[in-house]
Parts: sequence; C-alpha cells; structure tokens
Amino acid sequence: METVLRTEELPVADRFEWWCELTARALIPTVFTSNYADDFRAVVRTLELGTAQVSVLSYPSLRSRRTSVMVRRSDPELYQLALTLRGGQGLSHCGREALVKAGDLVLYDTSHPFDAWAFPDGSTAEVIIVHVPRAALALPAAKVDRLLAVPLPGGTGMGALLAQFLTRLAAESASYGPQDTGRLGGVTVDLITAFLAHHLDTEDSVPAESRQQALMVSIYSFVERNLGDPRLSPAVVAAAHHISVRQLHRLFQHYGITVAAFIRQQRLECARRDLAEPLLRVRPVHAIAARWGFPRPADFTRAFRTAYGVPPSEYRQAPVDSRTGTER
Repeated sequence: METVLRTEELPVADRFEWWCELTARALIPTVFTSNYADDFRAVVRTLELGTAQVSVLSYPSLRSRRTSVMVRRSDPELYQLALTLRGGQGLSHCGREALVKAGDLVLYDTSHPFDAWAFPDGSTAEVIIVHVPRAALALPAAKVDRLLAVPLPGGTGMGALLAQFLTRLAAESASYGPQDTGRLGGVTVDLITAFLAHHLDTEDSVPAESRQQALMVSIYSFVERNLGDPRLSPAVVAAAHHISVRQLHRLFQHYGITVAAFIRQQRLECARRDLAEPLLRVRPVHAIAARWGFPRPADFTRAFRTAYGVPPSEYRQAPVDSRTGTER
C-alpha cells in the first residue's frame, strides 16, 4: 500500500537522475532542474488508494516543467492537488501565476503544460500531492478548470478539513491495511470534490454520498478536537454542523455505532494511550481521565474496565497490553 524511497540510499552521482526517472514512473513525466543536482537529497512516500494516489515529497530547491510535447506524448488525464507543508511553491499554469505558502493548496492538471518550482524552508520543501482522475470528480470539468493555478486556503473551513485529513492520512500510513485502500481512496475523492465545489459555489451538484462522507469527516474532526470538553454531546456536535440531532443519529446508524458511543470510544482510546506512555507515568490517573472528558474518576474507572477488562491503574502497571498482547 505504501512505498518509501530515499535518494540517500544511492551513490551521490546517481541520485538526481534516479529521482527524475522515479517521479516520471510514479507521478508524471516532467523535466527537473535543481541547484542541488550534484548531491540531491529527497524522499518520496506514495500511498496507492485505488482511485486516488497520495504522495508525500521532501526535497531541496527544485524546478519541474511539463511541456506541450510531454502532454501530447502521454496524458493520464489527472488532476493534481498539492498541499504545501513546508516552504513555498510557485506555479505557472493555464495563463495564471500562483505563489502558494505553507498550509495552502493549489490545483493543476496533466492535460496542460506547467512550470512549478519549490522554495525550501531552510534546506527542505515538503508537499503532499494527490492524483485523482478527472473523470472521478463529479463536477463540471469546465468549472473545475477555473480553479487551476489558484491558491486555495487550507487554514479555514473545507480547506482546513481537507488539509487535516491529508496530513493525518500521510502521518498514520503505517497503521492502514490493504482492506482500507478503497475506503480511504473514496473518502479522499469525496473530500476533494466537496472542497472544490465549495470554491465553485456548486455544492448542490455534489453527489449525496460525497457530501455525506465529507460531513462525517468534519464530524470526526470536530469530536477529536473537543474530546477534552466534558460538555461534548450529540447536541453540541449537531449544532456545530448545522444539522438536527435526529439527522446526526441517522448518519451514525449507517456506521453501526451511536454518537455517544463513538465519543466515549474515542475518549477511552486516548486515555488508554496516555496510560501506556512511560513519559506520562507521573501524571495521576484522574488527571488523564479529566484531560479526555471524564471529570468523575469513578465513571472513568467503570468505563475503562468495561472496555479493556481491567481498571486503569492496573492497566498502567502491566508490562504487556492485555488487549493486543504486544509489549508496550
């Protein structure tokens, strides 16, 4: 599911040429130039998610050009959405010039030439690039093309939701299995569709299933950010997303869990991780419980014992995780 490649594993003289060949195969053919070609240090991690491909790239100063000849020779008809994590990115594409700062996104496609360059922060630039077939987005292509080479904010609203999802997707890639591929790819495409539709004011044209997936990701993100608030409840979650409590419960019925059970499950799992962390051994159990939304220690102890079979104090002292059987 994930491939990780590093130029430092190769002889210095071969690194830049290898990088050019690798990205041509894994992404799309482009012409690269770099001030660091003599000793090019870069890393690429690629996640194959069925419909979508997500790549995390880290590299020094770099320029990438896709020419008209390359487009005529081979065009996979993909949209590329880039989220800049570190440094800055420049893009000349379809008659537009874009400068993108860290935290923001920009869209381009393989059917038109482009000239892109990276401005490192220190020695390195880092970006997440998602490849999605043009046909996979349930939006009018002519409208989507209006967003090509337009800087799109990733710090608020749908942009923040998408950026958080992609960042976490990349950070936790080791925890996914082959059975997760199709689902994660579908959620990725749905979120990108909803994000672009938001900027085009065409949300009504997004399929209901894609809107529901985007809404659920937003709800999960909200719950995760507010687990420490003991007032978090289905009513609070529903109000934050401008839906009724009844509608919220219907959404969760589709996933076979109640809203309250999901919140409790997430709180307990966060508390369990803290209890298993040696660096937090000096923190009292009741303080960990309160951190994750359990103001009453007795309620926390009862819920923890029900979920994991032992009280939290005993779990903390055990050398082996009784739930997974793996050494902590």
